[in-house]
Amino acid sequence: MPKIGLRPLAAGCALALGLALTMPAQAEETLTVWVTKGFYKGEDDALLALVDRFQQATGVKVELSLYSTEDCIVKSVAAVEAGTPPDVGYCTTYDFRTTGQWAFEGRLEDVSDVIAPIKDGFQPDALATTFLMNGKTGQKAYYAFPIERQTMHIFYWKDMLQDAGFTEADIPTTWDAYWDFWCDKVQGGLRAKGKRIYGIGNPMSVAASDTFFSFLTFANAYNVKIVDDSGKIVLDQPENRAAMIAALKSYTSIFTRGCTPPSSINWLDTDNNVNFHNRNTVLTHNATISIAGKHLDDSTNPTLTEEQRAQAKKNYEENIRTAYFPKKPDGSTLPNLAATKTAVIFADAKNKPRAKEFMTFMLKDENLTPFVEGSLGRWYPATKSGAARPFWTDGKDPHRAVVSKQFTDGTIPFPFVYNYHFTTVNAENVWAKAMSRVVQDKVSPDQAVDEMIARIKEIAG
Repeated sequence: MPKIGLRPLAAGCALALGLALTMPAQAEETLTVWVTKGFYKGEDDALLALVDRFQQATGVKVELSLYSTEDCIVKSVAAVEAGTPPDVGYCTTYDFRTTGQWAFEGRLEDVSDVIAPIKDGFQPDALATTFLMNGKTGQKAYYAFPIERQTMHIFYWKDMLQDAGFTEADIPTTWDAYWDFWCDKVQGGLRAKGKRIYGIGNPMSVAASDTFFSFLTFANAYNVKIVDDSGKIVLDQPENRAAMIAALKSYTSIFTRGCTPPSSINWLDTDNNVNFHNRNTVLTHNATISIAGKHLDDSTNPTLTEEQRAQAKKNYEENIRTAYFPKKPDGSTLPNLAATKTAVIFADAKNKPRAKEFMTFMLKDENLTPFVEGSLGRWYPATKSGAARPFWTDGKDPHRAVVSKQFTDGTIPFPFVYNYHFTTVNAENVWAKAMSRVVQDKVSPDQAVDEMIARIKEIAG
């Protein structure tokens, strides 16, 4: 996607950043910023307005580039390797693919001087994911900015559930009974009416990040401990190996029982969404509420007909439910795995002082809040003030109310927070490869897990 050049306006008064007195912009001074293009117009509009205000305040020209999710990470990795990165990067897959590795390799600027004065304003578990090890110094520091957060959610069609002959009161809350209900009873009820519909949309492909988000939630349900707090791999310990085998059996049984579309073994990240929107599946899980958000966005889309907008509004408000995962197999409540989206300043950036100034500006409530809320709830705030806003807490929006409760109930981080090598493990998607070994190659879950452990130790040990 081509760069979006934003015209610099006359410099306003200097910004009080709490770091140092801002110097006036030099002639033709520029700052390069790369960001993942938003799913919704509101995200991009808020970012453009933020950039414009920064330009007015500083006289610095911001060369802003918006890229698709995959292009953003691919271009960033190539630029870092070439020694020509942007000054600021915010791609929404940095956190689970590159941030930890870049910090360890010394490719990121230490931004502790920006974070320290404002760290009390962040949710502690969000902030903790940006306190990373630098392998060159042997010390941890803040090498990234927590911008937004995500966790796993369940989505189902209430009207399709009713069409199958059930009500929401019939949905079990225990682990095995929950998945059996959607697989056997709901799917069975719809098939009895001659409808070729699947009870569950289960991401299973190597190509989809949804696969590891979903599978690690199942592993979490079975109390699998993959690494300890120091980053040491403990998955090979007998109790963790046994729990991982049980999790793999649970996840793949949805496929082997014919309860998810056969194509789910090849799905890309959008395909579980598409199958749900097309009502080919009754339930799916996803790491943001973009599934519900799509219908909220459609409800005001001027390119759609009045009838289509009305149906989208009804879907969002009545037909689609955002829900919690069932209780773990041991009967306890499943804690929510959460990831924090990270922005960074690169060590090879050409204009690091202005980059820090820009990020300080972006993290102010009046700038960050419209950007986060422009995603229609797809991303959750990393700041305490953002999470306390009525947008999340007033209970008027049925989907955001669930998300807010999930985060306020407490979250735990993904393994890559403790061991950056798991960004490679995730990129290779060893979890999906183990699924494929079970459902396509017909090996036992025990063998598939042993192969998984061997590969993880080879990558991350």
